[in-house]
Amino acid sequence: MRIDWWTLGLQTINVLVLVWILGRVFFRPVADIVAARRAEAAKILDEANAARAAAVTARAEAEAEVARRASDRDRAVAAATAEAEAAKAALLAAARAEADRVRVAARDDIRRLVATETARAEARAGGLAVDIAARLMTRLPKEAQVAGFVAGLAEAVATLPEATRAALGTGAPLALKAPRPLDDDERATIAAALAEVLGRPAEITVTVDPALLAGLELEMPHAVVRNSLAADLERIEAELARHDVS
Repeated sequence: MRIDWWTLGLQTINVLVLVWILGRVFFRPVADIVAARRAEAAKILDEANAARAAAVTARAEAEAEVARRASDRDRAVAAATAEAEAAKAALLAAARAEADRVRVAARDDIRRLVATETARAEARAGGLAVDIAARLMTRLPKEAQVAGFVAGLAEAVATLPEATRAALGTGAPLALKAPRPLDDDERATIAAALAEVLGRPAEITVTVDPALLAGLELEMPHAVVRNSLAADLERIEAELARHDVS
C-alpha cells in the first residue's frame, strides 16, 4: 500500500484548522458558559450554605428563646406557686388565730356565764337560807327573842371606847330597839345589865322594830351597837356574797 503524503498532509492541516476553528468558535464559549455556570453554581451553593447557616442560627436562637420563655414561665409559675402557698399559709394562720380567739372568747364567756349563774344561784341559796333562818327564828318563844340577847348587848357596850361609854345616857335616855314591846321585867333586866357595864344607872327608851326578828340594838349619836338576829343574818349574807365574788 502506498501512502499519499500530500493527501495526508492536507488532511492533517484540515484537522488542525478544524480544531483551531472549533477552539475559537465552539470550545471557548462553551468553556466560558461552563465557567459561568460553575460560578453561578458556586454562588448558589454559597447562598445555600449561608441560608443553611442562617437557618441553623435562627433555629438555635428560636430554641434559646423557647428555652428562655420556658424558664421564665417556670420561674413565674414557681413564684406564683410560692405566693399562693404563702397566701394560703397566711390565711390558714389567720383562720387558726381567729378560731383560737373565738374559742378562747367563747370559753371565757362560758366561764363568766357559769360564774355569774353560780354566783346568782349561791346568792339565791344564801338568801333562801337566811330567809329560812329568819322564819325559823320567828317561831321562837317571845322570851327568847329578847332574853338571849341581853348579855351580848352588854358585852358589846363594854367593848366600846371609854369616851363613848362615858357619853352614853348623859342628858338623854338610851335609845333601844327591840323586835317587840318589852315588859317591865325585860326593861329592868336590860337597864341593870347596861348599868353594870357603864358603872351608873341607865335609862332606856324602847322603839319596836319587827325587822330585828330577835335581839336588841342600841342607837347612839355616833355609834350603833347591834346584837340582833337581823344583824347576824346581814353579816352572814354579806359573807356569802363576798365568798361568791372571790
